Amino acid sequence: MKILLSKPGLDGHDVGVKVLAHAIKNAGFEVAYTGLRKSMEEIVEMAKKIEADVIGLSILSGTHLILCERMKEIMIENGLDIPWLAGGNIPHGDVDALLEFGATAAFPTGTTIEEVVDYLNKLDNK
Repeated sequence: MKILLSKPGLDGHDVGVKVLAHAIKNAGFEVAYTGLRKSMEEIVEMAKKIEADVIGLSILSGTHLILCERMKEIMIENGLDIPWLAGGNIPHGDVDALLEFGATAAFPTGTTIEEVVDYLNKLDNK
């Protein structure tokens, strides 16, 4: 399974997503990383280009609701129907809203890397 990880918006902190990418690779997944400060349009375009099976958004800026609502719009506009996940500095109370925006899963503050890898393993075995 090929996973595209990205840092949308103006967030410039990418240590966590790089640690996650390393763990996901070690778990046997193929990982691509877009780099910092990508728009949702750029993320979806790259996902289409590399034929990603899953998109993971790492959001620490506090703009997760706005960004994930936009992600839903861009996914629909591009006819891209693959799972996408959001994680980072996300309050537990916002998880349901992210799922309503179309995220397959949302990983709030305090989620461990192992929990994300376990989720990807389950997603891969469907």
